Amino acid sequence: MKQLVEQIAKSLVDNPDKVQVREVTGEQTTVLELRVAPEDLGKVIGKQGKTARAIRTILAAAGMKMRKRYMLEILE
Repeated sequence: MKQLVEQIAKSLVDNPDKVQVREVTGEQTTVLELRVAPEDLGKVIGKQGKTARAIRTILAAAGMKMRKRYMLEILE
């Protein structure tokens, strides 16, 4: 799942080498922390958060197939 988020983020930003995804595993939920360059933050979030919402939807759908719950946090 980490590779999925990383691949999506790298295709959206201008500086793909600065994309970092960290996986924090909890009891019921796995949190994926996404970091990008400050100038690329708007590209990952999108207008009114539509791009971020779309990434979260893909993550939820893929997580259902694996019977796990994933959350995406976009960090500055």
